[in-house]
Amino acid sequence: MEELQKSRKEIIRQAKEEAERMLQESNARIENTIRTIKEAQAEKEKTRQARQELTDFRTSLDALASKEHEEKIAQKIKKLKKIRLHREGTDQLVTGAIALVAIAAILWTTLDNKIPFWAFVVVFGTVYGIVLNFYRCPVRYLNVEDTSKLVVAPADGKIVVIEEVENAPYFGDRRLMISIFMSLWNVHANWFPVDGKVKFVKHVYGNYHKAWLPKASEENEHADVMITTPEGVDVLCRQIAGAVARRIVTYAKEGEECFIDEHLGFIKLGSRVDVYLPVGTEVCVKMGQSTTGDQTVIAKLK
Repeated sequence: MEELQKSRKEIIRQAKEEAERMLQESNARIENTIRTIKEAQAEKEKTRQARQELTDFRTSLDALASKEHEEKIAQKIKKLKKIRLHREGTDQLVTGAIALVAIAAILWTTLDNKIPFWAFVVVFGTVYGIVLNFYRCPVRYLNVEDTSKLVVAPADGKIVVIEEVENAPYFGDRRLMISIFMSLWNVHANWFPVDGKVKFVKHVYGNYHKAWLPKASEENEHADVMITTPEGVDVLCRQIAGAVARRIVTYAKEGEECFIDEHLGFIKLGSRVDVYLPVGTEVCVKMGQSTTGDQTVIAKLK
């Protein structure tokens, strides 16, 4: 009987010890779990703070970029010449209109037969309409947020040359030349093909070959505007007088900043504009393609 009680007590003791050991192990596991959870929560909080800081930083960068973009757009809009008829034709159009009205009035009041009057109105009214069309200057704005590395058509017309030329003017090396021929029916206002800063402006007097001929680029009277883009790439824009065009007007000034959407100049009557770009530039137009000044992207700089 005594042995049974001893055995019973021993079993109870061992059971208590085992229960205490298991309780200690369980408490240790719980403490480890709690510690792991706290560490995970702390790490999660650090991650959240880091993400918040990154978000705030990105927001600041976006706000700064947006502000710079808005300032650039505002500067563009400020310099954009909002005119429907080009100022280069104001004197001719006003003088012509006065002369037409005066002559028409004389014919109407002095002749009983109105046929000369109507003949005059039809013929010279048509001519005046053609001249009016020639001097039109639509307000244009390139609807692109980022114009960096874009090269837009500096004139309305048709692509007549896409080729690499040796010993390009001023560069002395191989360059890609894209040429646009402007007919009598095209808008003859010219736009800056790229954003940047005007490096220099030069006017060279010469012959008046037909503007689409290859030799016209070198031998005809022309005005050269070298532009350095924000990325440091030099782009040459050459206004060329044609067989009929005898006056080139250039508004670009050395040292001034220039932007796509801003008028570079004007060429009276049929003429041509050449753009010289680095070899390897991505060409976005093809031969014979019609272009719209300040709207058609003709190339993308690398």
